[in-house]
Amino acid sequence: MPSPLYAEKPDGARLAYHKLDGLGPTIVFLGGFMSDMTGTKAMALEDLAQARGQAFLRLDYQGHGQSSGKFEDGCIGTWLSDALYLIDEVTEGPLVLVGSSMGGWIMLQTALQRPARIAGLVGIAPAPDFTEDLMWAGFSDEIKRTLERDGVYYEPSEYSDEPYTITMKLIEDGRNHLVMREKMPITAPVRLLHGMRDESVPYDLSLKISDNVASEDVQIRFIKDGDHRLSTERDIAILKGTVAALCDSAA
Repeated sequence: MPSPLYAEKPDGARLAYHKLDGLGPTIVFLGGFMSDMTGTKAMALEDLAQARGQAFLRLDYQGHGQSSGKFEDGCIGTWLSDALYLIDEVTEGPLVLVGSSMGGWIMLQTALQRPARIAGLVGIAPAPDFTEDLMWAGFSDEIKRTLERDGVYYEPSEYSDEPYTITMKLIEDGRNHLVMREKMPITAPVRLLHGMRDESVPYDLSLKISDNVASEDVQIRFIKDGDHRLSTERDIAILKGTVAALCDSAA
């Protein structure tokens, strides 16, 4: 696997990324919480971009994958600023943003902050506002007390032997980046893919996102036996077809 490129942010962070030069729109893959840019979906989209001769970017946020920093020091604001920095520095022209889980939140925030550049959005089990609506709202009083007292809570993960490190900083910073409390003035085409057996992010959140964006060009594809990852061969084929169609209509 080729070594990543690195960009130095003004805050001193060293961000790892891979990019392909090619035709627009540039496909940008935004990964999930505690995931990295070498996952199945990121690599499948790079293959798609390569086959199409299309520009592509995948990246690791601070504290993820090959970028600098500790995971527990990061929060939504940090990771959003990482994505915006790389998009501004190493891409040009229209973008099709593809956000997986937490990356769906980063995707929506990026679309709000760079509206002129957005040609389309593809959310995969998108999880906007998850720190507030899925974590904090679902935590027991005991977990909330642990967070308030210790500043950190270690939540067992079904995807990894390592627990999720949930910090009070993550929860509090998340409140500064909520997007589901009011209508989002996003007018670009939106495509949402969601497994109906997703035990991490309820699939009705995709319906709420559809209601909450200004765009009338929104399509949701529910996959009845799909889980949170949507990484089976069939799921990946659906993702590639969705992204390719959006790129074709934007070109």
